[in-house]
Amino acid sequence: QVQLVESGGGLVQPGGSLRLSCEASGTIFRIYAMGWYRQAPGKQRELVATITRDGSTNYADSVKGRFTISRDNTKNMVYLQMNSLKSEDTAVYYCNADVGRSVVLRYSSWGQGTQVTVSS
Repeated sequence: QVQLVESGGGLVQPGGSLRLSCEASGTIFRIYAMGWYRQAPGKQRELVATITRDGSTNYADSVKGRFTISRDNTKNMVYLQMNSLKSEDTAVYYCNADVGRSVVLRYSSWGQGTQVTVSS
């Protein structure tokens, strides 16, 4: 029902910045929490940041002070501003959204992911 498409990934040097975007489309009804997760080769997928509909945020300790998550409810979009990037930030970043017609009748939707590579 809902499609999430990420964009903005790419190759960046250590210390650089990238801004990821994710747009939700289709039969949305209502988007609740949204977030960004990442998965590096050989590692489990981990939470990067989440944001509720009213703007409450949560970050992984590894990205606090460097990443900022935000959303535009009118556009059904969520963003991840990544500054001071490190090589360990290299991963496929996935957009996530809890979507449904109600709090109870909601499900988690995922995008296809966008590659972020931090290397000199």
